[in-house]
Amino acid sequence: MKILAFAGTNSKNSINKQLLNYTLNQIENAEIDLVDINDYEMPIYSIDRQLENGFPQQAQDFYKKIKDADGIVISLAEHNGNFSVALKNILDWVSRIEMPYLKDKKILLLSTSPGGYGGGNVMEVATKYFEKFASGEIVASTTFPFFNDNFQNEEIVNEELKDKVLTLVNTFKESLAEVKA
Repeated sequence: MKILAFAGTNSKNSINKQLLNYTLNQIENAEIDLVDINDYEMPIYSIDRQLENGFPQQAQDFYKKIKDADGIVISLAEHNGNFSVALKNILDWVSRIEMPYLKDKKILLLSTSPGGYGGGNVMEVATKYFEKFASGEIVASTTFPFFNDNFQNEEIVNEELKDKVLTLVNTFKESLAEVKA
């Protein structure tokens, strides 16, 4: 099974990247393609740019990674209650290559923040976006509150949250196994 994974942030020291790395370490027997969205920086999407110049190579490369994956793991950073502009721009470009670009893809969504809502606002936006607009199947998702209290030394220290993440990982893996069967 092939998994594409990325944090929806262009921050180098993102807590979402830390949560993503922890989660990916719980997935065994998979080919994981962990990408940094900083490697896919491109001009802000506009129809004029698309018509004049076509699709940037970065958009085509990211689209190919999506198409090659059986499943996708995303840890979403929340910027003013929404996606980071870095992720939104990539999604805007990719969505113009093909819609729906996530059809038949299983998705595990995570979000975290230092506060008690754990990125709940971006999770609400993402659930609507990825399922309705991009036609992906979110098989598991969670918010992870109070990151700095619950995650230390690259480990989840809150046992309830640790069990929750492990359960979601298992649900995600089972959904991918069903696709391969």
